[in-house]
Amino acid sequence: MESRRSFLIGGATLAAGAASAGVVPPAMAAEAAPAAKDTFIPSAPYTTGSAERSIEIINLFDLEPEAEKIVPKPQFSYISSGSGDEWTKRENIRAFYDRQILPRYLAGVGEPDISVELLGAKLETPVFVAPVAAHGLAHVSAEKGTAKGAADAGALFTIPTLANFTIEEVQAASPSGPKWFQLYFMKDMGANRELLQRAKALGAKAVVFCVDLEWAGNRESDKRTGFAFPPELGFPNIPNAPGGLTLAELFSRYFHRQLTFDHIEFIAKESGLPVVVKGMLTPDNSKEVLKRGASVIWVSNHGGRQLDTTPASIVVLPGIVDAVGPDVPVVLDSGVRRGVHVFQALALGAKAVAVGRPAMYSLALGGAPGVTSMFAALNKELKLTMKLAGTASIKDINRSYLTDLNKRGA
Repeated sequence: MESRRSFLIGGATLAAGAASAGVVPPAMAAEAAPAAKDTFIPSAPYTTGSAERSIEIINLFDLEPEAEKIVPKPQFSYISSGSGDEWTKRENIRAFYDRQILPRYLAGVGEPDISVELLGAKLETPVFVAPVAAHGLAHVSAEKGTAKGAADAGALFTIPTLANFTIEEVQAASPSGPKWFQLYFMKDMGANRELLQRAKALGAKAVVFCVDLEWAGNRESDKRTGFAFPPELGFPNIPNAPGGLTLAELFSRYFHRQLTFDHIEFIAKESGLPVVVKGMLTPDNSKEVLKRGASVIWVSNHGGRQLDTTPASIVVLPGIVDAVGPDVPVVLDSGVRRGVHVFQALALGAKAVAVGRPAMYSLALGGAPGVTSMFAALNKELKLTMKLAGTASIKDINRSYLTDLNKRGA
């Protein structure tokens, strides 16, 4: 284990690293050609990050190429890649730049308040951790490290079904941190009931029902590298699940593939908790899940990892917010890398935004302190954006601070 120390991630790696991973900042946007077929012989046993250190981060784009140096190739590719041509993955970031921020000067703003309240939980930041499978791919502490890093930042953490530790172990690692539990609906109804009851007993504030992964997307990168989850990284929240499976094999064996609105009602009844429906991209779908028992709408295209050519989350956000009304909390993920991105999402009606890949990269580089550092960097950017835009608190941010996409003829 490395001694606790600070690790600087500089901007010099941004261009080459971001481009190689297919996440290209808009200023450098040039569509990458599909990668050539790789040959790779994985090492055994599986090893990845183990450092426990704070990270001095210039920006979140810089995390990716540095994490690539630590996480073995097939596993890094699984984390970083998207589906198909990865158009949606790239568009998630690029689309933030279709609208520009309109600042209000002479606003007398000092240090902005970025705290928010979500489903009764007071959070120190509107940024939280999205559910990501198998944090053990990035770091030996896996979800325990990410949860602790988020808790130390005063942020919400979403415990995934496909965690490498039990939900009880994750909770024990960060007992004070607010948490949601994400459910992939299993074929075994008894297993679903048990998981929901365990999550409620541990104090989860909501259940996230992820509805856009009945079938694994066209993950061509996984095919090139021959990716399967390392056998050492089990999924203890799934009864009798062996290691060494691919994502497609996991879902084929264990998870329900014909989800309906009735499953929302089941989750609400069995858990007694608010249901957050993750994967919404249309207003009509969002209104229907609310009628069937959902409490929160989560706008997401799964980080561009499922159906390629779906629109960027930020593009569909305002239409969904308008459709569900001001009393329904709406959250967003996919493509958030900058404080200005957070600001734009909040201005368009999101109550909070989630990050996935950056959390995994910062975990790989520094364990729990690395994750806390990621939040510090993004929060710092958000506060600076708010100071420059003239907004003193999250509640002050609204659409008047953004250019109108429709009036610009787009």
